[in-house]
Amino acid sequence: MRQAVLVSPKHIEFREINAPSSALEAHQVLINVKRIGICGSEIHSYHGLHPATFYPVVQGHEYSAVVVAVGSEVTVCKPGDKITARPQLVCGECGPCKRGQYNVCEHLRVEAFQANGVAQDYFVTTDDRVVVLPEGMSLDHGAMIEPSAVGAHATNRTEVKGKNVVVSGAGTIGNLVAQFCIARGAKKVLITDVSDFRLDKARECGIEHTANVLRKPLKEAVKEVFGDEGYQVGFEVAGVESSIRSLMETIEKGSDIVIVAVFAKDPQLSMFYLGEHELRLIGTMMYRHEDYQTAVEYIGKGSVHLQPLISNRFAFEQYNEAYQFIDENKATTMKVIVDLEK
Repeated sequence: MRQAVLVSPKHIEFREINAPSSALEAHQVLINVKRIGICGSEIHSYHGLHPATFYPVVQGHEYSAVVVAVGSEVTVCKPGDKITARPQLVCGECGPCKRGQYNVCEHLRVEAFQANGVAQDYFVTTDDRVVVLPEGMSLDHGAMIEPSAVGAHATNRTEVKGKNVVVSGAGTIGNLVAQFCIARGAKKVLITDVSDFRLDKARECGIEHTANVLRKPLKEAVKEVFGDEGYQVGFEVAGVESSIRSLMETIEKGSDIVIVAVFAKDPQLSMFYLGEHELRLIGTMMYRHEDYQTAVEYIGKGSVHLQPLISNRFAFEQYNEAYQFIDENKATTMKVIVDLEK
């Protein structure tokens, strides 16, 4: 079978290896991988800028697949089912794992970074990480459950129902965060960015209120959208200092800001706004199984829209070209799909 391995920065090697055996352990699931979404973190790995990537490593952690065979004790899926699965490998023994926060396991490994990913024709996962896709959900959308689950988890880190919300950063994750806020009953949601292209995509996905902060300062946009009510929840998804500082300066006192983005450089924050305004900065890390299930539910019933976010697709043999395309078209690229059937 085919396999795509990032052997060193900017060097993907294609290999032919034996397919996994169908003689499975009790809780193992053998799958035929169909679609893989490319994540921004994998682009960092491609450039050698991800501090927690081990080389060589098989690519791919956002994916959809078809079940080929299951172990003797597997009940969550059967051969022929379309599925996706979480890429987290956890110890189950550390403090976070024991209290159910395995997404921040002390020994967390993530496929495509610290463990081999799914960029191959066949892969073996475990039944505790599998989520079956509902009838009618496309394989493309199945490959986007993973980033959708990031949005589901982030918007569950604080209460958004009935509150006004600002999402700073309208890339794929920011877009999904805003959509989940709306789906969870936020009163009004404003999404901001410096890219008109991303803001157009936000409106295509049903996010009514948008602002380009290069042309309109956040304070002015907030007044225009929320009036005297202001906003009570902020999500930082841009990963730049000016973004989080603007949120801290404009959010209602006593409110929550959830930090979703990964910052390439640690920002300098105003301790005055943090302390005197009694703000809460809340971290969020990946997702848990229930977030995958929530993502499938909301996408399945049409509360979260994915189709406008798919920018381009590439064949498996074009993995390098897919990364290069993202590099060369950052301003107009949202989600790129690798199609193993193409």
